[in-house]
Amino acid sequence: MKRVYLSGPMTGLPDLNFAAFHAMTNNLRAGGHTVTNPAEINPEGGTWNDCMRRDIAALMNCDTVATLPGWEHSKGARLEVLIADRLGMTVLNAKDLVSMEIAG
Repeated sequence: MKRVYLSGPMTGLPDLNFAAFHAMTNNLRAGGHTVTNPAEINPEGGTWNDCMRRDIAALMNCDTVATLPGWEHSKGARLEVLIADRLGMTVLNAKDLVSMEIAG
């Protein structure tokens, strides 16, 4: 079981893309993973800086970052992936992680 941080675009998307975050969180948890979902950390939103400070603190408790589609166009998600990469954490596509669980 992995401790997974879910990273993806929020800013500028309808309802901050929470539906995609919640759907993938449910899929990953069904596969037995412990998931840290930024949409659960910041359910009311807030300033970008405040949200990122909470999110990055939570990221430090994980060993894997799973990315949602469009993450590469998100300033926050790119920062999360950069931090994870520099710290030697596993970074992969969230759909690939779900597929590995199904195949495994």
